[in-house]
Amino acid sequence: KQREPPKFPCDAEIELDRITGLPGHVIDQILSQLPIRDAVRTSALSRKWRYKWAKIPHLVFDNQCVSVPSQDQTLIKNKLVSVVDHVLLLHNGPIHKFKLSHRDLLGVSDIDRWILHLSRGSVKEFVLEIWKGQRYKLPSCLFAFENLIHLELFNCFVNPPPTFKGFRNLKSLDLQHITIFQDVFERLISSCTQLERLTLMNFDGFTHLNINAPNLQFFDIGGIFDDVSFENTHQLTLVSIGLYANVKNGRSLPGSPGKLLRFFANLPHVRRLEVQSYFLKYLAIGIVPSRLPKPCTHLTYLSIRMNFNDLEESFAALCLLRSCPNLLELEMLARPEEQNSWGILKKFWKEDCWNSLFGQLRLVRIVGISGVQSELEFIDFLLSNSPLLEKMTVKPASTDGGWELLKELLRFRRASVLAEIIFMDP
Repeated sequence: KQREPPKFPCDAEIELDRITGLPGHVIDQILSQLPIRDAVRTSALSRKWRYKWAKIPHLVFDNQCVSVPSQDQTLIKNKLVSVVDHVLLLHNGPIHKFKLSHRDLLGVSDIDRWILHLSRGSVKEFVLEIWKGQRYKLPSCLFAFENLIHLELFNCFVNPPPTFKGFRNLKSLDLQHITIFQDVFERLISSCTQLERLTLMNFDGFTHLNINAPNLQFFDIGGIFDDVSFENTHQLTLVSIGLYANVKNGRSLPGSPGKLLRFFANLPHVRRLEVQSYFLKYLAIGIVPSRLPKPCTHLTYLSIRMNFNDLEESFAALCLLRSCPNLLELEMLARPEEQNSWGILKKFWKEDCWNSLFGQLRLVRIVGISGVQSELEFIDFLLSNSPLLEKMTVKPASTDGGWELLKELLRFRRASVLAEIIFMDP
């Protein structure tokens, strides 16, 4: 009988063996980078791979985890629920990150069951984004996550039980399109004593932002509110605030400090500040000093959105600029929709002619201007008082009169011989 030639493993088998022989933590890392659907599919590779996916610590259920060639919302929801149930049932190991974010996800009752299951483990990152339907009311068991470091919620109703004492390890909190009551919000922020990052966008249920967070370093907010104040926030360095409603006839009580002074009282180390939407109008309420009592010596980046024809806003902007002696980068964003509703503000910036006011300023970006006199005077003011300026980028709101605006800018005197003006199309 003729002997059969020895069988040599094919290239595919060799490659498979190479992957199988990798250290366990490397395989876990590879599986964690795959969509959950593909990670589960690796169970078909071989017997050794059958349950490797079941130990991955990061579970992400997003638009990639369910593929249904149908627009039937019920079918998609049922498939998504089936996938999450299947994964959680077979998962065998700690879950450090759980993210649920599917474009067709509704606040279904199954989520309560999943959160209850997760609350018995050691979840460190929890992300829940409900893209459709009403606000999802979070179950009380979510507030029993003892190891939580990052919490991200979208379109949820947040109401912890009275026994909630805070997430003692939480460092990052991201709340968007949420409903939360005033006292609940203040208790949540103050009880998370390790909180370093706070993002708050499009919220309702409260109008006063009282922030008490001793370790807070990053604060990003956008919404409609009446007041904002900081307490015990001396570590805060990056701040971005946008007020989405126009402030009308706002005034401080007689004898009380203006909003600008109150705002900066507990921000001694701010390095980057973005004043967005109508928040400068809020800061202009009450008494605006010529400069802050304590200069913002750490602030190197400043972005301001303003109406250049509004006298009160101009005073507030000037106070900020005077109070930032080490400013390196400045961005000014015009609100062109208001430029014609306040008349024309003339010679406001020409009356201040200090030499080397911006002794460290290197980069300037001006966006959305329409070429009115107050805007041109402000640009002239910057160019005349910035001896180290390297580049000024100007982007008008429209093409109307663009070339004339450029010609006007090029005629301005520059304190810096290196200053370059770049004109961008809108």
